[in-house]
Order: sequence, then structure tokens, then C-alpha cells
Amino acid sequence: MGAAPTIMLRDDAALHVFDTGQGLPIVFQHGLGGDAAQVALNFPDSPSRRRLTVECRAQGGSGAGGKRPFSIGMFANDVLAAADAAGIERFVAGGISMGAAIALHLAARHPARVTALVLVRPAWTFDAAPQNMRPYVEVAELIRDHPLEEARDIFAASATAARFRSEAPDNLASLLGFFARDNASVFAEVMQAIANDGPGVTRAMATGLAIPTLVVGSGIDLVHPLATARELAETIPGAALTEVTPKALDKDRHFTEIRAAIGGFLDRNFNNQDQS
Repeated sequence: MGAAPTIMLRDDAALHVFDTGQGLPIVFQHGLGGDAAQVALNFPDSPSRRRLTVECRAQGGSGAGGKRPFSIGMFANDVLAAADAAGIERFVAGGISMGAAIALHLAARHPARVTALVLVRPAWTFDAAPQNMRPYVEVAELIRDHPLEEARDIFAASATAARFRSEAPDNLASLLGFFARDNASVFAEVMQAIANDGPGVTRAMATGLAIPTLVVGSGIDLVHPLATARELAETIPGAALTEVTPKALDKDRHFTEIRAAIGGFLDRNFNNQDQS
């Protein structure tokens, strides 16, 4: 990840902000429960690209703060504040899963700021509380209502876990990992709020986007259905869809193909020129 993060205070939440490289400015966000290390696996860092990543509230090294409710809009505003503080006026907006929803929110609601869009394994189209995010609510409710070890055992024995064990083992590993988080209680609040939220972008707003867009999807993934990636690519004018090897089949190849897809997209559209 390179340099250590700086700390940005938002309300009473101390957020970790990573600002690496120089050149083309790109804001790239992690998924729900992820951090800057997850971004580094997916993003093709380069000396010719300046990447800004904010670890969202109660995720990575960032504090939760006291402001509620958590929302994709709240996280997007935090990201915009970090870009302002870094002197970045216009940028490529991108992210993974929840980070993709944040990027879509920024592109649709702050079009003067966003030069291109990268949506990796999106979990939302335009509606709040999609069915594919329901397992996060289930995990959050168990953490809220039971001791952690008991909550994990209940979930592991559930019909949801059985389905994921058979159809999307990588998703199941992530869901089970939430029971072992040091901040499981407050993160459960984040999970429930974000899973019940949406990007705050209508289909009409998406059809009005006039910027280069890359959508990356994969199969064997119940949280990030390939159909979601396809729908976004079909709705956003001129968007390119790239399908990569599922993480459940080959993690190294999965990340390599995502980095290659993003790097090629940026090279084609910006020629590695400084766009700051």
C-alpha cells in the first residue's frame, strides 16, 4: 500500500486516508468490511496514477464516530471531503462492491467532479436493500442478538450458509469472517445500514451519465451477481463490461484480471497523462 495513511476527522470519526502515486487522480473505494489492503489487491497502482482511498467508518483503521445512520451517501461525502482536502478537483471514481455504489453515487450526484467510472463486482443497481445483500442483514441481526460464538454457530447452520457453501464459498468465508472482527458489534450496525441502503441513483440518472465507464463482474458470487454488473453496463451509455475469473475458482487470477481490466481501461481513456 505504500505510505502510511493520514488521518481526516469527519464529525468525531477519525478516518484513514491513503494517497499514493502521482498523475491521473483516481478515487477507489473498498467493499463492505474491506480496507485499503483490499483495494491494493484489485487496483493497478502505478507511478503515473494517483490513487486516493478512504477507509470508511468502522472499517480498516477508521473509527466509527457517533453520527448515525451509516449510509452510502455518508461514505461518499467522506470520500469527497478527502478529495477536497487533497486538492483533487476532478477524478476517476471507482470501487469494489460497496465502493462501486459509492463511485456510482459520486458520478451521478457530482458529475462535474468525475471524469470516468470503474465499478468492480457491483452489488447494487438502483434499488435499496437488494435481495443479494440480505445475508449481511442476517449476520448483523445475529451479532446484535447473540454472543459472537453462538451467533456464528447459528449462522453456520442456517439455510443461507448451506446455500452459500454450495454455490458461493468465497462469499461464505467473508460472511463468517464478520463474526471474528474486533469491532463486530459496531460493524454489525454498519452492515445492517448499508445492506438496507442503496447508491441513491435512479436508472434515469445512470442513463444520463456521459463518461467512460468500466463494469467488472464474475460468476460464482451470490452477493455480487453477474446479472447486476450486466444491468449496470447495459444502462450506462457506452459502458464496457469485462467478465473475470471468479474468485472462488482462482483468487490470484481473479485479481490479476481485474487489475489488467482497470489498467487497460485507464490507458485507453487517459493515456497515463496527468489529468489533475
